[in-house]
Amino acid sequence: MMNITLLGCGRWGSFIGWYLDKIGHDVTIWGLTDAPQFQEIKNTRKNNMLTFRDSIKVTDNLEEAVGSAEVMIISISSQALRSFIQTLIKYDLRGKKIVLCMKGIEVNTGCRLTQIVEEYVTEETPVSIWVGPGHPQDFSQGIPNCMVIDSRHKDVKQFLIRQFSSDLIRFYVGQDLIGSEIGAAAKNTIGIAAGMLDGLNRSSLKGALMSRGTREIARLISAMGGNELSAYGLCHLGDYEATLFSKYSHNRRFGESLVRGEEFSLLAEGVDTTKALILLGEKYHVDLPICKAVGQVIAGKSTAEEMLSQLFLRSIKVEF
Repeated sequence: MMNITLLGCGRWGSFIGWYLDKIGHDVTIWGLTDAPQFQEIKNTRKNNMLTFRDSIKVTDNLEEAVGSAEVMIISISSQALRSFIQTLIKYDLRGKKIVLCMKGIEVNTGCRLTQIVEEYVTEETPVSIWVGPGHPQDFSQGIPNCMVIDSRHKDVKQFLIRQFSSDLIRFYVGQDLIGSEIGAAAKNTIGIAAGMLDGLNRSSLKGALMSRGTREIARLISAMGGNELSAYGLCHLGDYEATLFSKYSHNRRFGESLVRGEEFSLLAEGVDTTKALILLGEKYHVDLPICKAVGQVIAGKSTAEEMLSQLFLRSIKVEF
């Protein structure tokens, strides 16, 4: 049993807290005092998916939450990570492990999330990621899935997999941190494109989108120094069902709502990720036609119909 603190209490962070408590760890969930999600959990021990056992501690005291933790799992908006880490390093983090349960790329710099954290912590605070397919709504109903833990620290990721595995989540050992992070983030952009196809009543084109999207991201991963095969693993292609088809996918729903001219108020990480991917494409000289097309539609510089025609219907291309 370990002392684990969840920093963030959104739908994913709160599920991770529920899950790790369920498999026997000592769990604390931390959230901002005035955040509605935190208040709901604190006052009712519930949210719209889960009921939290009394064994889980809920606090808004960050110093207390960090101080008691052997492992700190961060699950917040990816664009808020840098400012949050700047706050977190005010406390003694030596000997603690950080696990990022979030998917994104910093929009202004193109930095991967582990790169951001490692700018501020030493080797005494190893950083890992936890990515892959699955929605809290499915996990909470006992529907299992497979996920990945990756890190530069081989012994740390092996340790975390032993501690976190259960019949509900089977973990694989990630072997390519660049590919795992870029693939996990980029699937949200492909998810927005899938939602646009749904909004246009062209869902049958999702097969083509999946094929071409995976190749596009594989090229970028390779250019960045990663293994292009990572794009075909659980971090990216393996997460397509949950992102391109699921009714729970915020990114798919955002794309669909955008095409239909409807408001969408929930967080869709793929919006900023798309901008960051285009930045990385320019930096590494990789053509990213799907990412660019999604970015054009989000920015209002192109219609989804034009994107569809440009990507799938007009030009003659060699497949491989």
